[in-house]
Amino acid sequence: MSTSIKFENISKQYRLGLVSTKTLSHDLNRWWTTNIRGKEDPYLKIGEVNDRAHKGESDYVWALKDIDFKVEQGDVLGIIGKNGAGKSTLLKILSKVTTPTTGTIKAAGRIASLLEVGTGFHPEMTGRENIFMNGAIMGMTKREIASKLDEIVDFSGVERYLDTPAKRYSSGMTVRLGFAIAAHLEPEILVVDEVLAVGDAEFQKKAIGKMQDVSKGEGRTVLFVSHNMGSISMLCNKGIILSKGELSFTGKIEECVSKYITEGSRESVWVGSNFKNDIYYKSVSILNNANQIIDSIAFDDSVRLKFELGYNRNILNATLSFTLFDSKLNAIFTSHHLLKYDEVSVTAVLPKEFLLPGNYFIKPILHVPNLRFIDNCETLLAFRIEDTGSEHSFYNRPELGVLNINPVWIN
Repeated sequence: MSTSIKFENISKQYRLGLVSTKTLSHDLNRWWTTNIRGKEDPYLKIGEVNDRAHKGESDYVWALKDIDFKVEQGDVLGIIGKNGAGKSTLLKILSKVTTPTTGTIKAAGRIASLLEVGTGFHPEMTGRENIFMNGAIMGMTKREIASKLDEIVDFSGVERYLDTPAKRYSSGMTVRLGFAIAAHLEPEILVVDEVLAVGDAEFQKKAIGKMQDVSKGEGRTVLFVSHNMGSISMLCNKGIILSKGELSFTGKIEECVSKYITEGSRESVWVGSNFKNDIYYKSVSILNNANQIIDSIAFDDSVRLKFELGYNRNILNATLSFTLFDSKLNAIFTSHHLLKYDEVSVTAVLPKEFLLPGNYFIKPILHVPNLRFIDNCETLLAFRIEDTGSEHSFYNRPELGVLNINPVWIN
């Protein structure tokens, strides 16, 4: 199989808050060294990793650092990482929205990109005119674009507004038409960022189906960024994980998702640190029925989630909530508990044999619903339900779900 895209030593450096190096002498030094003397940019020797959560000592940060990997033709590559990991920067370099500080990218064929709402759209032009403009930019003739017009309009579902200026479109309509253009104008490489999350559930399903057709049916290459591990797992066959601008893992998509989720959790106990909040977590723990902190719980045992809280002042309608996720970070359910005055310890108990064997994650928050957050658990808590050889283990298959619920059968 031939190589579709090859990233070679790709790095991107930014100076925080400024476009230049701040002084004329530094700018002249950079220009003289790189353009006249033909040597390496001296400012590439400085800089820190892109850790957005902590203040560094340097104003120079590496949004990407020494990225090397290749994508084979027909692969659907999932790009995974936390906010600020460098995912969007990588796609912008591939799409030539920005240039790399070092390194080169070799891509075989035309690239169609959907990086953010309104990518490639002129607000004063109609939807129809934007379709032809995007096709022309990709090197297609007017006749070629016209032959695809009906398919694009039908897929996007915006026929009524086709001759309306794009500035009148909602974000959802813009994404629908933008994706339809990118997917139907026969690019060899399709690049899609998190923007699909703007669309409704019906459109997201439709878009993922189209990307599967593009890759499997037509043998084209897709690069897909999303925080939805379910979509990533369903669509992609390979993946990479970016962490603070660096490539931390490459492999099959199942391996990538598992590694990303596992490293993003801190197992079964978490100690809070935001003690200045009005109400704050002291700790959050996952316990078994014997009140032992444990990350592996038997199928026939109950799961207990214990919250220890501290107060600087009481808040009206303060609510403790948590969301339970499956192994692919699909939400299973969310539960809410209205806190009583100075309630410092509360435990949520999941019944025995409620969750089928597998890996699960919990994300707690303290908030006033629909008003404000009070404190946030900074990580996912992880635990595993272990098979104990019960009669239900036969049904422990991912395609059958994760909950063991027995309805009442009535004749």
